[in-house]
Amino acid sequence: MAVTTLDAKTALIVIDLQHGIVALPVVHEPQPIIDLCAQLKDAFHAKDLPVVLVNVAGGAPGRNEQGGHSGELPADWATLVPEMTPQQEDITITKHSWGAFNNTPLHEELQKRGVTQVVICGIATSIGVESTARQAYELGYNVTLAVDAMTDLNADTHTNSVKLIFPRLGETGSTQEVLAQVSAL
Repeated sequence: MAVTTLDAKTALIVIDLQHGIVALPVVHEPQPIIDLCAQLKDAFHAKDLPVVLVNVAGGAPGRNEQGGHSGELPADWATLVPEMTPQQEDITITKHSWGAFNNTPLHEELQKRGVTQVVICGIATSIGVESTARQAYELGYNVTLAVDAMTDLNADTHTNSVKLIFPRLGETGSTQEVLAQVSAL
């Protein structure tokens, strides 16, 4: 677990830090996760590096064994938490599936900015974060995952992603390690 370097054109992708998601019963308290993601966001802004704020507003249409949400979601369900209020230069992406690249303009937006690497954080580790990391890796981005700046609905799936999946997709490390690399840019 080590973050060795960041490319000069690295973007931060913050996954689903929105009212409806942070209210779910996650493994780790959500506020410290939000705070670490906010530290990353501030550091990327300070270096004029792209920040992508992702929310989810619906799901993929296929069937699954756990079923879907029935009924209407609260009005603020997809609204980003205050710490993630977009700034004018931020890229905002609304997704309707787990990964932030699927059927969204994210790849095109990053390509326009010459981005070659992404740092990913947010909720949920094994769902939105992992799916986005897999897609970024498949698209040829260097991937870094700030593993202390994410949590999941299940401790086992969180651990599986962090220990077994993420090292195959990129580099993993702490928020402090990522911040040290950002400050060196």
